[in-house]
Amino acid sequence: MATFVLIHGGGGSAWDWHLLVPELASRGHDVVVPELPIEDRSAGFAEFCETVVDAIGERSDLVVVGHSYGAFTAPLIADRLAVRLIVLLTPMVPESGERPGDWWANTGYRGAEGLSDEQQFYNGVPAEIVAEAAAHGRNQVSAEWNEPWPLDDWPDVPTKVLIARQDRFFLPDFQRRVAADRLGAVPDEIDGGHSVALSHPKQLADQLTAYLLH
Repeated sequence: MATFVLIHGGGGSAWDWHLLVPELASRGHDVVVPELPIEDRSAGFAEFCETVVDAIGERSDLVVVGHSYGAFTAPLIADRLAVRLIVLLTPMVPESGERPGDWWANTGYRGAEGLSDEQQFYNGVPAEIVAEAAAHGRNQVSAEWNEPWPLDDWPDVPTKVLIARQDRFFLPDFQRRVAADRLGAVPDEIDGGHSVALSHPKQLADQLTAYLLH
């Protein structure tokens, strides 16, 4: 049994994972779903990391999954605890010393034009789930946006990058380039959009648990 630590993205919450959690649990795994203190103006990377470490407690055999902006936090956990695997899901891959607010220009990010937020973030998600999403979003005002990412080097932990083939927020070609440039990695790919944990939870659980076999 592994412990999957699921770290939500920007403006998100534990709800973002609510369809994936039972899928992983049904496959015999423990799941930890912390809520980062994104509504606290004084909270930075240190507080984000501490929140996750506290939620993990004494659990072991950790697989840390960082979704989107959560990829800035996931490697910090591996710098504190023994982590078996890092999975970056449709991620913002950070570099040492980089402020999240600078990531967009540094990576040359260009989004798809003319799409609504719903079209960018929730394509492929069932309408009834999309209708619930707004009630679970949170206002991200925390301090880490302007903090340099604190690690000097990527943790010495196996790392997988998993992107979604129909992602309209971080387009697949962009994600492939950033993964190659920053991690020397070729991403694995799964069907779905940016919120793949809401659109394809079973397939995502299958992919995550398959990583444990390698």
